[in-house]
Amino acid sequence: MKNLDSSDEFKARLKKARKIRGLGQSALAERAGLPSSSISHFEGGGRKPSFENLRRLAIALEVTTDYLLGQVDDVGGATAEADTLYRHVKNLTEDDRELAQNFVQMLSERNRQGASDDRK
Repeated sequence: MKNLDSSDEFKARLKKARKIRGLGQSALAERAGLPSSSISHFEGGGRKPSFENLRRLAIALEVTTDYLLGQVDDVGGATAEADTLYRHVKNLTEDDRELAQNFVQMLSERNRQGASDDRK
């Protein structure tokens, strides 16, 4: 890994993810439901987030907590997309989950079929 300690890694990752998403500190704070001063303290290293605040930041930035903590380098890969999808699915009724699962499966099969058609 890099020469940064975990605290420096978190500060750098938080700021990088915020800038990638085009957010100022106050916009991120609003999305995460935190005071603006908290974002400033986190990025400056004055405070470390609680687990709940870390989770809120990850959701607001559409990244994984692993990214923010320096465990993975992919800022917005498939894991983050899957986490976002999961957050929405878990709020559905059982019937709607089944419908969503069938729809996702249909899209996957359609894309797979399209890929095989392109190879012909």
